[in-house]
Amino acid sequence: MKHFFLVLTLGVAFSVTAQNLALKKGTVIDAIPVSDTIPESYALYIPKSFDSSKLWPVVFVFDMKGRGRQSLNMFREAAEKQGYILASSNNVQDSLSITENILITGRLFSNVVDLFPINGNRIYTAGYASGGRFASMVPTFIKKVEGVISIGSPVVNMELLTSRNPFHFIGLVGTGDFSYPEMLYIEKELNKKRFPNQLLVYEAGAEWPPTSYLEKALEIATLASMAKKHTATDSTLINVSYSKNLNEVNRLMTNQRALLAHHLIEEMIDIYQPHLSTDSLRSNIKTIKRSKLYRSQNRSHNNALFKESFVKDDYDYYLEEDIRTYNYNNLGWWTYQMEEIAKYEKNVNVFTQQMGQRLRGYLNALVEDNIDLISSQEPADLEALNFLWMLKTITAPKEYDNYLKVISNSALIDDYGTALFYLEELLKNGYTDKDALYTLEHTALLRIAPEYNELIAKYLKDARYEPIEE
Repeated sequence: MKHFFLVLTLGVAFSVTAQNLALKKGTVIDAIPVSDTIPESYALYIPKSFDSSKLWPVVFVFDMKGRGRQSLNMFREAAEKQGYILASSNNVQDSLSITENILITGRLFSNVVDLFPINGNRIYTAGYASGGRFASMVPTFIKKVEGVISIGSPVVNMELLTSRNPFHFIGLVGTGDFSYPEMLYIEKELNKKRFPNQLLVYEAGAEWPPTSYLEKALEIATLASMAKKHTATDSTLINVSYSKNLNEVNRLMTNQRALLAHHLIEEMIDIYQPHLSTDSLRSNIKTIKRSKLYRSQNRSHNNALFKESFVKDDYDYYLEEDIRTYNYNNLGWWTYQMEEIAKYEKNVNVFTQQMGQRLRGYLNALVEDNIDLISSQEPADLEALNFLWMLKTITAPKEYDNYLKVISNSALIDDYGTALFYLEELLKNGYTDKDALYTLEHTALLRIAPEYNELIAKYLKDARYEPIEE
């Protein structure tokens, strides 16, 4: 049974007597307890238009670091415009097992559904990157999830999909995101299975999409709900949405983005055919496909994807070999690969530029995955980790923690030459935390050495210890 009432004097707040909570509409509220007996909490967003006499859709947004407020702030504007309640657990973590995270999620679902007038046919999950992967797993374990909004991550396991539980998958991905090729592939596979899905593509790297795309994803969920009669049909919303997307197609064509325009029209046909005639869209598809611009861009796009697959295979093979053999001599080859990526990113061809962005992201993710894997083993292979930290200074030179780990580990084994080399590389790349350099683990002897202090004085003006003159 649900317990709530509006506080009319404030106009934007209401109280939930089930937990004696005073909840304000139109703002993200953090740390709402799931129960009195379990130390779990969640962030919540209630749109300003909330009316307790109506049933509402809800999106459970997942961040695998338990950052509920942060994840809801990304969705807040879109949820306000489209009329969705948002909730995000502060306790799901990538360090926990799937079972533990699903149990946490189940308790969150129960709490929100008990407190608010939720439309049982309009429950969705969402997330970015690892949060998106988890969001796509939830419907396998918790029924009644109508759809998944996944940013930068495909469906985790196609084998788990079943026609008996066909949730609506809405993917969002930037053309420079290393997940882009896989999400294109998954879209085709879902279409073959006749599994309801859309893929929204925007020109960006591995980052959150513009708010307009999050709004569009929620709008797609609403239109699909109307098609299933799970919510009342709103002809005005349908027509406005259709016109807005058609204007976007025209904008893309004006800006010479024929490939993106073609993709958007294909999605529009799928989205609007339950509501409107799509004959004109099908005619536009044929016109675009006959154009020289589309054929040229499609060829360049496919060539880039083809080349990218071979380069990634090389990364996979050589990194595995280098870790296995502690092949420090191959760090030069990896430096060359980063130089090649930089050339791709500066290429005049936009599809080659995007390929360069994706390769940079893929290689960094590959290295990070191996660091996480080896770090989780008992005992951890410190030699392999040291190689990977060194490699990370090449693939992500502004991530300073990797230099510090190499310096600390090198000092531990009395390899002061390597430690000093990476100290200078760290300082060259703009590191300025002098206090951290004088408290770094395993460097007690190193940090009083003249060479150490001379480097710090050179880049940071003054050192803590003066060289001792004999």
